[in-house]
Order: sequence, then structure tokens, then C-alpha cells
Amino acid sequence: MISVKHKNNDKSHEILNYNYEEARNEKLVELEILKQSIDDKTKQINIYYDQLLRLKADFENYRKRAEKEKIHYLNIGKENIIIKQLNIYDVLEQAIHSIKVNQNVNSVLVGLEMISKEVTRMLQEEGVEEIHCKYFDPNTCEALDYSECTKQDDEGKILKIYQKGYKLNGKLIRTAKVKVAKKQI
Repeated sequence: MISVKHKNNDKSHEILNYNYEEARNEKLVELEILKQSIDDKTKQINIYYDQLLRLKADFENYRKRAEKEKIHYLNIGKENIIIKQLNIYDVLEQAIHSIKVNQNVNSVLVGLEMISKEVTRMLQEEGVEEIHCKYFDPNTCEALDYSECTKQDDEGKILKIYQKGYKLNGKLIRTAKVKVAKKQI
């Protein structure tokens, strides 16, 4: 605070009186408030940083755990498929044994039919279905060969299946390889 006083009495003239002590105290209070604000912000920054580090560690742990679970479930899936294949292998061994003992073509046929039934059952359990098509469909078939036809109605008819096509849970996994009837030109 600045004050100017003129006195004509016994006391001396007081021309300029500046209250340095009061101004200094005000500045110290402001400085203390700023320091407190900086301290509060620093604490908040440290809290956020700690949370970030914990979140990063949690995510890393989650990623590792998810990877282990993925491998675990893949192994369970492999195990289930192998168990089913072992059943097929058992039937195949029985067929081979039957051939050696009986040396009968009919027993070989019975054994092969048993193997075919076991494979079909396993595939069905896994959601595999055979594609049945009488006429060529480019979405499910691949034409490997053509043969000319004389009837208009026979055009596009599948004459021979070289390799069956399959879907897994409704999704095409292998196209059928076929021979198709084609109109004469």
C-alpha cells in the first residue's frame, strides 16, 4: 500500500510510505497457493500414472492368459478329433485282421463299409455335410470336364463326380469336382 501524507505538525514529514511487509506477505500467500496447486496436480499425475501402469500390467496378463486358453482349447479340439480318428483306426485294424484270418473279399468289404460309416458319423458330428448337386452350380462345383449333350434339359447336368464337395456348418470348405453336360454347338 502506498500512502502520501503531508503533516505540518511536530512530527516529521512522511512523504512516501510503502508497506513492503504487506505486499511481501500477499505474494508469499499466492506462492504458497500455487505450490499447493502444483503439489495437488503432481499427486493426481502420479495416481493416473500408477493406474496406467496397473492397467498395462493387467492387459498384458489378460493377453498371456487368453493365449494360454486358446492353446488349451485348440488342444482339447485336437484331442476330440484324434479320439474319433482312433475309433476309425480301430475299425481299420479289425478289417485288416479279418482279411489276414479269413482271406475273404466279403470280410474286406464289410470292414471298409464299417470304416466309411465311422468316418461319415465323425464328419456329421463335426458339422460337415456333403454337397449334393444334380446340376452345375458355380458356387459349389468346379467343372473339370465337359461332355456334349443332345437334349436341352440335360444342359448343366452333372454327369460324373470326381471329388465330392463339403460344407462345414453351412460354409463351403471344398467344391465338388465334376463333369458337366454341355449343349452341342
